[in-house]
Amino acid sequence: MKKILISPSKYVQDNGALADLGAYVLPFGKKALMVASSDDQGRVQAILDEAVTRNAFELVYGGFCGECTLAEVERLNALCKEHQCEVVVGLGGGKSLDTAKAVSHDLELPVITIPTIASTDAPCSSLSVVYNEKGEFQEYRFYRSNPNVVLVDTGIIAKAPTRFLIAGMGDALSTYFEARACERAFAGNIPGGKSTKLAVAAAKLCYETLLEDSLKAIAASDNNVVTQALENIIEANTLLSGMGFESSGLAAAHAIHNGLTALEETHHYFHGEKVSFGTIVHLVLENAPKAELDEVLAYCKSVNLPTCLGDLGVKDITPEKVRAVAKLATVPNETIHNMPFEVTEDDVYAAIYAADQLGRK
Repeated sequence: MKKILISPSKYVQDNGALADLGAYVLPFGKKALMVASSDDQGRVQAILDEAVTRNAFELVYGGFCGECTLAEVERLNALCKEHQCEVVVGLGGGKSLDTAKAVSHDLELPVITIPTIASTDAPCSSLSVVYNEKGEFQEYRFYRSNPNVVLVDTGIIAKAPTRFLIAGMGDALSTYFEARACERAFAGNIPGGKSTKLAVAAAKLCYETLLEDSLKAIAASDNNVVTQALENIIEANTLLSGMGFESSGLAAAHAIHNGLTALEETHHYFHGEKVSFGTIVHLVLENAPKAELDEVLAYCKSVNLPTCLGDLGVKDITPEKVRAVAKLATVPNETIHNMPFEVTEDDVYAAIYAADQLGRK
């Protein structure tokens, strides 16, 4: 049995790390394309200016439209070629980082990811989630390697709205349960192998860290300060979740997230918020022990993560809407088929209704 573990080449987490950006760019070249929205760039511009002064290198600011689409990737590819950039730097949330990774892959350049929020595990992964211009899930794009450097400045993340951190907890919450399902099914992971014990251990540690430190991290984030609990949750949301899902695999929770993109009401909610509800559906599908389901529901409610469709803006729940989610979540090649048993559209339809009722109690 072939087992494969993948991870970023280097992961750096520190309060004030962004000011040393040049030290991580220069081993690859002197000119970097920066993929970041004007808002994200503006929030850290003073630090970027300091980084360029501290280590002499050039940043070409490419901007970012806000959605990881094929058209946006093509635009940035052209800009990167025009300026002859030698490395791609993604800064911001998961969508800007996914876009930077796509440009890096297309042009065969190294990439550095710099999350300004801890809302997803995108900084560490070797894939991008591509959407259409309407914000609907379109496809996963898989790459030959993970980012060369993941640079996490915890001081910047501490200043971001706490809702982003909590959304990251929702994304990370699914990691252990999906990894466990994939291990039981001997399902293939992202690089095309099977789970290693280290990957499953990282996924389990991710869940344990969430249960232990989430409320303490929220208190730090609410006050824009860095504590050890916040450091631990940032690591769980970013590194542990990233390693856990890529090297073990995804299953029902993320497929439900993708299915939920069929409902326009959910488009204003973050990835991790939808994955949170997807995790509850996942547990219903596998008929998880009541104690475990109760623990997850209690955790979600304690940190204000969605536990029902109403929490995701779906106030008018109709069979047609639930069917649309179930249909999209079970398309061929969707990750729900990594569950250790056959899952049909009807199974998901039923599980969504059951999870919604359990989550509303």
